[in-house]
Amino acid sequence: MASDPSKAKIEDETATAILRPKRSPNRLICDDTGNEDASVAAINPTTMETLGLFRGDTIIVRGKKRKDTVLIVLSEDECEEGKIRLNKVARNNLRIKLGDVVNVHACPDIKYGKRIHVLPFDDSVEGLTGNIFEVFLKPYFLEAYRPIRKGDTFLARGAGRSVEFKVVETDPAEFCIVAQDTVIHTEGDPIKREDEESNLADVGYDDIGGCRKQMAQIREMVELPLRHPQLFKSIGIKPPRGVLMFGPPGTGKTLMARAVANETGAFFFLINGPEIMSKMAGESESNLRKLSRKPRRMLLLLSLLMRSILLRLSETRPTEKSSDVSYLSFLP
Repeated sequence: MASDPSKAKIEDETATAILRPKRSPNRLICDDTGNEDASVAAINPTTMETLGLFRGDTIIVRGKKRKDTVLIVLSEDECEEGKIRLNKVARNNLRIKLGDVVNVHACPDIKYGKRIHVLPFDDSVEGLTGNIFEVFLKPYFLEAYRPIRKGDTFLARGAGRSVEFKVVETDPAEFCIVAQDTVIHTEGDPIKREDEESNLADVGYDDIGGCRKQMAQIREMVELPLRHPQLFKSIGIKPPRGVLMFGPPGTGKTLMARAVANETGAFFFLINGPEIMSKMAGESESNLRKLSRKPRRMLLLLSLLMRSILLRLSETRPTEKSSDVSYLSFLP
């Protein structure tokens, strides 16, 4: 008896429901703008009225890979409804591209910053002499009341050129408004561009092609408990404690694990079997000692994983039980 294709389609839609975009007036499509100021965003007046925003309000915009930033919203009639105009620097801070969807919410409780620490990138100040604060930072922040977020970058212009800075530290919160009494620190060596580009290369959901059902299952088991733990508490069920992915090499198991970790902000630690197991006496124990320097939570997960593997080996190969016990003795 042939299976019902309509029933299979319904099951497929249910299995991948978490991947479908949610409909909300706060979800706006990113568009380009001619404004070079990275601290402002332009939205259609009708959309602003729907969101309950007024010109000059501070908003928090959430992009991809758990990235967000704070901006000043301006009304712009040329901007289409359902869209938000951001310049290139703001899009890079959110890890988004043109056409991507962002979440926009009001941020009325933002505080004035007491102290901030900003550093320039080494390639943008190459060959530059003089006081960077007086030439670039002071005119950029003077009486502008710009909102900033820790980890964001911005461009400051002066003396006929532009210098790119990164917000290294903010006090008292991760995002604040730079007011007249905010102390701006610039002490320290310039930031290397290579270090920043390595952070931009973090893999996300968009870097994975196919595997829709697998990604939906992994996100349901990992992302939902991390982002919405109250759901499981209200239903009265315990969230999954782990995920086992298996398949041939090169099918994207590690890539999916990295993507979930980057998108949810979870700690990711890659352990390859050959890095631990060794035929030389004492080397495997030494590798385990090195792993014991990792954070305690990761060490506990590693301990449970290694115990289950070694106990399985001792059951299937009794002759190697003594070596397995020696491995177990080094686990907490």
